Amino acid sequence: MPPKGWRKPIVGDVDDPDGLIAWSRRHVDDLRVRGYSERTLITTTGCLAQFTEWAFHRGISRPTELTKPVIESYRKALFHASKPDGDSLRSSSQRARLQKLRGFCKWLARDDVLPFNPAGEIEFPRVERRLPGTIFSEKEAEQVLAIPDLDDPIGIRDRAMMEVLYSTGIRRAELAALRIADVDTERGTAIVRLGKGKKDRVVPIGERGLMWLGRYLDEVRPALVVGPDRGVVFVEKTGKPVELARLTQLMRRYIDRAGLGKTGACHVFRHTMATLMLEHGADVRVIQEILGHAELSTTEIYTRVSIGHLKTVHDRTHPGAKLARAPAVAEAGTTIASAGDEATAEDYSAKTAASVSALKTRST
Repeated sequence: MPPKGWRKPIVGDVDDPDGLIAWSRRHVDDLRVRGYSERTLITTTGCLAQFTEWAFHRGISRPTELTKPVIESYRKALFHASKPDGDSLRSSSQRARLQKLRGFCKWLARDDVLPFNPAGEIEFPRVERRLPGTIFSEKEAEQVLAIPDLDDPIGIRDRAMMEVLYSTGIRRAELAALRIADVDTERGTAIVRLGKGKKDRVVPIGERGLMWLGRYLDEVRPALVVGPDRGVVFVEKTGKPVELARLTQLMRRYIDRAGLGKTGACHVFRHTMATLMLEHGADVRVIQEILGHAELSTTEIYTRVSIGHLKTVHDRTHPGAKLARAPAVAEAGTTIASAGDEATAEDYSAKTAASVSALKTRST
């Protein structure tokens, strides 16, 4: 049976002990023994199931039939493949599937199932460096944080969850796994246990985040806990830890209700925290440490969004950056506009805002 999280039926001869399906399952079992995360196991299972299905329809059912031309043919097939909605696979998705396949072939060669790794020299597609889809301004973040109903105990819990996400920038799974014992109120820190890559790290949490967390722990959580207390911070009405899908559902709902015209869920708070801290002068390496990024290049994506400094320099140095401000009323009762500008910057800003609002209305 495929592991939890992979729902698509596996296509191929599942009873052949020397078939691709049997060997791919042994590979996943080997990864499990070596301590890889459940998420990695699910992803690997899914990617290899997609490959074995593709191979099965082309008469390829055993590892010994894997050759460089076969791997190259699959790489091209991924490039031309389409998702159910008709869009092409993103280069990052193509790359992820090919990486899992290369790791599988490498493992087969290591165990002498294959004489060499037929995917060892495959060229991966270049991955585009995309900007985060949604980032809040400070004002927008406050609007979203103010949405939960604080007369409802669950609203206090949800506000505390959002405040922790916004303050620490931790991931959705890290929030769900956070334990009371890992929060140090005196030092203003929280320990993230076994984050991405199974790495622990300590992250700062601000006074406001601690205040809302403390209010939830004192006023709400004791009434929610049922049976033995496992120490997980955020729980449902049933006493069970809040599930990942539920977290996504809640955060998406609050963001939609804020009426900002922006979409997203838990990860938006992570993007927002990193961007706003950079705009307020934080060093990118500090952000890297807080977010738990293994590579600085991953964190540097936020420097492309945080353009506060660039905007300041642009306004100060570009000769056409600003409209002339209308001077005081002259004696003749008229205002003087420089460079042929007939409207003040304030008028122009108001008209621009109205135009943007109209565009958003039409697009929705």
